[in-house]
Amino acid sequence: MSDPAKVRRHAERVRELVASVVRSQIKDPRLGMITITDARITADLRDATVFYTVLGDAAAQSGTAAALESAKGMLRSTVGKALGLRHSPTLTFVLDDVQDQVKHIDDLLAQARNADAEVQRLAARAEYAGDAQPYRLDDETDDEAGNDEDEDAEDEVPPRGGDRR
Repeated sequence: MSDPAKVRRHAERVRELVASVVRSQIKDPRLGMITITDARITADLRDATVFYTVLGDAAAQSGTAAALESAKGMLRSTVGKALGLRHSPTLTFVLDDVQDQVKHIDDLLAQARNADAEVQRLAARAEYAGDAQPYRLDDETDDEAGNDEDEDAEDEVPPRGGDRR
């Protein structure tokens, strides 16, 4: 098992190498406006996954994917030589759909803001269904009934058991 710090360093180096080779050496016309966003490498340093984004529509994304697949051998040999590993890692390219996820999250946040605004609008017009104070307070019940403390004393029941004199 490899050191996690070493794996992270190699992954970062793979990302930098692939980005520089794509920028300078690949002359494929299918290659669109590409950005290498991340690279991850397995602990045994044999497989690397490179994440990329493409500016454009689905046709630009598919063209860029085809261009990366055709240049995979050159990219792998360049990465293998630069890393100095016994085995060059195999490269897998994955379209990073961060922008789609960001758009989806923004849409969800907008829906939540609209729902909150609707709830506040309804709450501003809301009225109590009954009294403002639905619970009876002890002071009010004694005053309303006109009870005295003497009348309450007559109604008391003596406790059971104990002394009977």
